Amino acid sequence: MKRFTIVACTVIALMFAFSDSSFASVDKTVNINTASIKELSSLKRIGEKVSQRIIHYRESVGPFEKPDDIKKVKGISDKIFELNKERIVIKDGAVEKKS
Repeated sequence: MKRFTIVACTVIALMFAFSDSSFASVDKTVNINTASIKELSSLKRIGEKVSQRIIHYRESVGPFEKPDDIKKVKGISDKIFELNKERIVIKDGAVEKKS
């Protein structure tokens, strides 16, 4: 009985952990022209420092014109872009450009 209780509690705890909104955002697109550091950091292998570089780039150079322009930012390699290309978008008014 004690073992069953432990297993049941573990299962319930895991269900709550995976129902967190951060897991739900994994499939959401990220508009790299408007995304916050937190949103950019949700992309695979992009941490806070690279997210700050992305924001600095778009503020100093201007908005990204196409999704793969993100590779112009230091720290974004072809491999990192490929890992995230399905989620990276450029929204221009009502038009959304995907890579």
